[in-house]
Amino acid sequence: MGLLDDRIALVNGGTQGVGAAIARAAVREGAVVAVTGRRPEPGEALVGELAAAGGKAMFVRADLADAEQARTAVAEVVRAYGRVDCLVNSAGLTSRGTLLDTTPELFDQHIAINLKAPFFAMQAAVADMVRREEPGTVVNIITSSAHGGQPFLAPYVAAKAGLMGLTRNAAHAHRWDRIRINGLNIGWTATEGEDATQRAFHGAGDDWREVAAARLPMGKLGQPEEIAEFVVFLLSERSGVVTGSVIDWDQNVLGGLD
Repeated sequence: MGLLDDRIALVNGGTQGVGAAIARAAVREGAVVAVTGRRPEPGEALVGELAAAGGKAMFVRADLADAEQARTAVAEVVRAYGRVDCLVNSAGLTSRGTLLDTTPELFDQHIAINLKAPFFAMQAAVADMVRREEPGTVVNIITSSAHGGQPFLAPYVAAKAGLMGLTRNAAHAHRWDRIRINGLNIGWTATEGEDATQRAFHGAGDDWREVAAARLPMGKLGQPEEIAEFVVFLLSERSGVVTGSVIDWDQNVLGGLD
């Protein structure tokens, strides 16, 4: 439908999983897309796939654990295309840790990827929008666990809860600049990263997706492609004036009890 025609979109953590699905959906809707990632192989492969489908995309190699690289990635897109209209922060670290066994090093890793990188990517992108006196949109991929989460996700929850608050703060600060900033609290989602996490930390077998789906109300895990369509809606003018919203994109209802 061309929801993002002539938009320049940067998707951080866009080389696999939810980020890659968002990149594909944005290109289908007319955007020029840049994706960031640490490894060039999947990044270049995705860019090739998008180009083969008639889209325009670029890969920016960046380790988002380094806040300066998060800012530099925005600068590279501005150099290449002149501006950034849309930013999606979809990179995430989900390694496990409880309140009792999380080390300072693990805690710092979660803060760096899940909170600090989005902060400084937004800083750079919003600065570009303000400099040009043009509107823009940002979507932060957060997590339904930010409301409390599982005991083994303590540092993850701490960082993502911070991102939830930051999303609202930044949206309030820049609403008069016509920059809309929203967040999505996604639930359990079928991604390559989740597959690796389930096998590494929970001893999951090849059938873990089927086992998990059977325990969920809708009979399936969240799908990256479905999340991507919702993100494109939030990035586009179709979502109107909505800003500062953090939407629970999940099949379990917060506060509901059986």
